[in-house]
Formats: sequence, C-alpha cells, structure tokens
Amino acid sequence: MAKKNILAPQNSTPKKILVLTSTFPRWKDDVEPPFVYELYRRLSAYFSVHVLAPHAPGAALEEQLDGIQVTRYRYFISPWQSLAYHGGILANLKQHPWRYGFIPFFLLAQLIALIRLLRRSHYDCIHAHWLIPQGLVAMTARLFLKSFPPVIVTSHGGDLYGLKGFVFNRLKRYVAQRSAAVTVVSQAMKEILSEIWTVEDRIRVIPMGVDLQKRFTPPVNRQVTGVILFVGRLVEKKGLRYLIEALPPLLDKHPQAILRIVGDGQEKERIQERISELNLDQCVELKGAAANDVLPDIYRSSDVVVFPSVVADDGDREGFGLVLVEALGCECATIVTDLPAMRDIIRDGKSALVVPQKDSVQLAEKICRLLADDTLRRNLGEQGRAYVLKRFDWEIITSRYKKLIRSVIT
Repeated sequence: MAKKNILAPQNSTPKKILVLTSTFPRWKDDVEPPFVYELYRRLSAYFSVHVLAPHAPGAALEEQLDGIQVTRYRYFISPWQSLAYHGGILANLKQHPWRYGFIPFFLLAQLIALIRLLRRSHYDCIHAHWLIPQGLVAMTARLFLKSFPPVIVTSHGGDLYGLKGFVFNRLKRYVAQRSAAVTVVSQAMKEILSEIWTVEDRIRVIPMGVDLQKRFTPPVNRQVTGVILFVGRLVEKKGLRYLIEALPPLLDKHPQAILRIVGDGQEKERIQERISELNLDQCVELKGAAANDVLPDIYRSSDVVVFPSVVADDGDREGFGLVLVEALGCECATIVTDLPAMRDIIRDGKSALVVPQKDSVQLAEKICRLLADDTLRRNLGEQGRAYVLKRFDWEIITSRYKKLIRSVIT
C-alpha cells in the first residue's frame, strides 16, 4: 500500500487562516526577514491564507503575494510610519524613543483592521506572531465580537526577552492563557515562558524553517577566499562590535583576511566609527542589507561565518538563530557565542565552534584556527548541514505547523 502523503492538499474547501504579524515583506524581493511569508507561502497549498500586517511607505494596502492575500493597515501619516520593519519594533524604539508616541496609533489601527476583517469574513483560525503586540491585539478583539476563532500565538524572542517587568509578564500570561496553542522557536524560550506561564505542557517548540533542499545548499566547489562573514541586523544583540574588535590580533596572523558585513540597522553609524577608530577600513566591507535570493551565494563565498550574538543591556537576545541554519545549510564553518538559543542548532566542536559572549580574544583565536585548518572547516560544514537538514528544513516545519493548525481547528 502506498504511503499517504500527509502534506497532500485536501479535496474539501480549504480552511481560512488569518495571520497577524509585524514582520512581512513589504513588496516582492524585499530585504525584510521573510520567515512568516515563507511559512505561509507553503501552507497556502493547504489553507486559504490572509495576512494582516502594518503598512509602510511604498507598500500596497491590498495585494496577492504568491497565493497569500495581504492586507496592510495604516497607523499614521504614511511617511511617518517607522515603527515596524527596518530591524523590528523594539530596535526602532531604542533608536528613537520618540517613536513610542506611535504605539497607541499602531495598536488601535491593528485592532480596528482585525475587527473589520473578522466582521466581513469567517476565519477558522488566527495565527498571531509575537505575544505582544499581535497576540494582545487578538485577545482584545475578542472582547468586541460574539464569536471568535481559536488563536495560535508564536513568540520569536523579542517580545519574550525584550519586554520585561510585572505588567508585561501579566500581559504575556493573559495572552497565553487564552490561546488555543502557544509556540516558541527554541527550547531556551520555552524555559523562559514556563517561568511566566506554568502550563509547560501547552508550550510547543517549533522553530521557523529554511529551504535546505533548493536554496541554502553547499557550493559545487568551495574556493578559499579569506572572507570572514557576518550576516544579521546591525543591532546591539548581534554583538558585531566584538567581532570587529577581534580583527587587529587576527590580522597579525592573517593579514589578507576580509570581514564582510551583510546587514543594516540602528548600530550602523557606531559600527562605522569603531571600524575607523581601529584603522580597519581597508579590511572591512559594509555591504548593507542583501536580498534574500542572493544570500546563499554570499554564504558560499566565505571561509568562516561568525555569529557573535550577546544578551543586550535591556535583556533582548536571539530567540533562534535562523541565519545560522542558513549558513550551516551552505556547509559553512561557523563560530557562535554560547547563547542558550543556539544549543538547538549546533554542537560545539562538531557542527560549529562556540565562544563566550563579548570575548574578542577567543573570537580571534577561533577564527585563526579555522582559517588555518581546511580539514576542520570542511568537517564542521558537512556535520552542520547534516544536523540542520534533519530538523529545520521547511518541509519538516510546514508539516508540524499544518498538523498543529488542524488540531486547533478541529
């Protein structure tokens, strides 16, 4: 008997899912993180998907994007809509505290848009990305409607780590208690959320995925380039300054090495200043944000990829290292810091090398070690890809989310 394909689309009318998010491509080939889009682009084969996201200058208010209906709500005068995107809400608030004034407008506009959609159409499930604000907005909308679909809430880390204190913890627990299901993207996050909301058995760990079958794949013939690569937002929690400070001792042993920085964000000017202070302008390339379709080639053209993430002063940190999975998918030799969220992805000495946070000396030593050892680089890359391929490919993650959604609907 042929094995049944659990991902095969059903013949019945597809169930309707309404997705709430503040991170979503503003247009085709946008450089914003595409993980919500990638998840629901795949799930649109099994469900009818409608995404509600904040508007941004230059974005359409309504459009179809690869089988997904997208509605974007305005929350202020268009040129001033700067709360979402460009590094995320928390990073934007940290950069310019006057943006806190947009928060009431943002929440109210999202609430009105959500209620309007729910009154116009029936949805079988809501998937809110982030406990706060989207999960909180969904639970508030329930107060204004007689019937309401079940809600799945996913925390990606910023809301859990960056929003602290008695009030925020109460709000997060309020949202979790009223959700049909709660997911987090790493085991470390589950442990943190379990301290706030003690119903641990209702918290599922389901990370976002990476296309490891067709996009993030190894090069046919990897060439030695001398390139050390950083990919990520230029924000405090990425720890880029410690990688830059590791360059002077590194260059003493490997004078031809180049640090290539791919990303943009609020710390860009400070990073540029630090590069100049250390007289590193000739060996550091600031490339800015890259389109998602060119990232695989960027990984493949590097010798070592470094993720020097730290716990920021306000407590914010990585929820899950999605770019690390991308790099490992391309069989890159990687160095990461010892954040708990990284433990789901790597094994020290087997799929990556691990260093303490904020330790530029050890960063320099580990990078030197990898640049000098072709065999170690190759072994780390091969073992790293084998590990993530079994756990984080989109086919696996899509199947898990499809199963969860159907269990909530039925």
